[in-house]
Amino acid sequence: MDENLTILQLNDSHGYLDIHQELFWDGDHAKYSLSGGFARIATIFNQVCEENPNHTLIFDCGDTIHGTYAVVKSKGEVMIPILNYLDFDAMTAHWEFAYGPEHFKKLVKKLNYPMLAINCYFKSSNKLVFKPWIIKEIGKIRVGIIGIAATIVDKVMPASFSKGIYFTLGNEELPYHIKKLQEEKVDLIIVISHLGFPQEMKLAGEVDGIDILLSAHTHNRLYKPVVVNKTILIQSGCHGSFIGKLDLTISQGKVSKFNHELITVSEDINPDTQVFDMVKRVLDPYADKLSEVVGCTDTGLNRNTVLESTMDNFLLKSLLNETEAEMAFSNGWRYGAPIPRGKVTLNDLYNIIPANPPVSTVELTGREIWMMLEENLEHLFSRDPYNQMGGYLKRCMGINMYFKVENPPGQRIQELFIGGKKINLDKNYHAAYVTSQGVPTNYGQKRNQLDVNAVEALQKYLSSKKKVKSELEGTVIAI
Repeated sequence: MDENLTILQLNDSHGYLDIHQELFWDGDHAKYSLSGGFARIATIFNQVCEENPNHTLIFDCGDTIHGTYAVVKSKGEVMIPILNYLDFDAMTAHWEFAYGPEHFKKLVKKLNYPMLAINCYFKSSNKLVFKPWIIKEIGKIRVGIIGIAATIVDKVMPASFSKGIYFTLGNEELPYHIKKLQEEKVDLIIVISHLGFPQEMKLAGEVDGIDILLSAHTHNRLYKPVVVNKTILIQSGCHGSFIGKLDLTISQGKVSKFNHELITVSEDINPDTQVFDMVKRVLDPYADKLSEVVGCTDTGLNRNTVLESTMDNFLLKSLLNETEAEMAFSNGWRYGAPIPRGKVTLNDLYNIIPANPPVSTVELTGREIWMMLEENLEHLFSRDPYNQMGGYLKRCMGINMYFKVENPPGQRIQELFIGGKKINLDKNYHAAYVTSQGVPTNYGQKRNQLDVNAVEALQKYLSSKKKVKSELEGTVIAI
C-alpha cells in the first residue's frame, strides 16, 4: 500500500521574524512587495499539517538564528520560543555560529528538535559536535535524516565563529552515514544541507542513496525541483519569504511520485495569532528606536545582484565618507531585506549590517589588492563547486575591475584601475573596510579600527544627503 509524505523546507530566513520588503523580478525591473514573517510561516505550516496529519516533516536548513536587530542583540535567544512553536523536525546551520560555538550549543539545548551535522568536529578530539542523523517514523515509513552544516564557517568567516571546532565538506563522510541508515532499514533518506546549490548538485551527483536533498545558503528560488542521480533537490529562497513544499508518494520503499510547490509567504496570508503575539513581544521594546526615519533614498537598495549591488554601494560610500580612503571593501553578503525608494529607517540600516561592526582602515599594496580580488573571484566562480566559498563578489568602491569569468584561478582580472588610473602593483593604497571578510587578515598593514561603527557611518552619510543616490556604477564588469 502506498504511503504519502509532505516535506516543508525553510532556509536562509536570517532572523526576519516580521513581515518585510522582498524583491521580485518583473520583466525588465525589480519590484518590492511585503512578504514573510514567522506568523505567516506558522499559518502555512499549520495548514499543511492539517491537510496531511502525522505525515508531514518540517525542516530548517540554517541561517535562521541571526540577521536582524532583536535577534542579534539577544544572541538568538528571542527566537527559541518561536522556533519551538513551529515544531521543526531537525535543522542544520551556518550563521548560527556567529555567536561562537559554545553559545550556539547552548541555544541548541533549548530547542525541542535536533541540530544535525556530519561535518562539524571538535578540534581537541575530532569527535562530532552534533548528531549526524536521526530516524523518524511516519506511518509505515522509516525516514533517515542527515545534516550537513556550512563548510565555510572556519574558512572565510571570522575566526570567533569556529573557536575550538572545524568543518569538512561532508562529502567523504556522507556515504558512511547513508550506509548506517540503510543498515537501520530506513525507507527514505533526506539530507538537509547548507553547502550551497552548486555544491549540493555535485554532492548529489557523486553520492548514491540520497532520496531528497534540501539545499540552502545560495538563496535560490527553485520553482521546480532538480533531479540528479535519482535525488530530488529543492531550495526555497531567503528571508522566510518562501517555503518549499514537496509531496511524495512512497511505493515499496521508493519515491514513485512527487509534486513540488514554492510557496510565497505573501502579505495576504492571515498570520497565526500566537506567533504574531510572540513576535510582537520580541520586537515591541525596540519599535520606537528602529522605526525612526533617518533619511531618504532615491534608489531602491537591494543585494540581489552578484557583482555589485545598490545596497552595498550605499554602505561603501558611507565608509569612504567616514574615512576619506581611496577605496572601500565589504563582504558580498546575500542577506538583507531590500529598501524601496523613499524613507529609510534605523531598522533598515541594521538589516543592511546587523552585526554593526566597526569601520576599519588598512594599507594595501596594489599587488595585494590584485591577489585579494583574484582569490575572491575564485571563491565565487570556481569551476569546482566544492571550492566555491562565500556569498556574492566582494563589494568594491573606488576601483574598476574588468575580468573574465571563464578563466582559470589567478588569471581572471584583465584590467584593474584605482581612482581611474591603472593600478601600480608596488604602490601603497589606503582602504576602508568592515569585517575580515571585507579585507582578510592576511592582506595589508597598518590596520586601524575606528571608534565608529557601520550603522553610525550609514546614518552620518544619510544625514549629509537630501536623498541618497546609490545606483549600480559598473565598478566590476565581466567581459
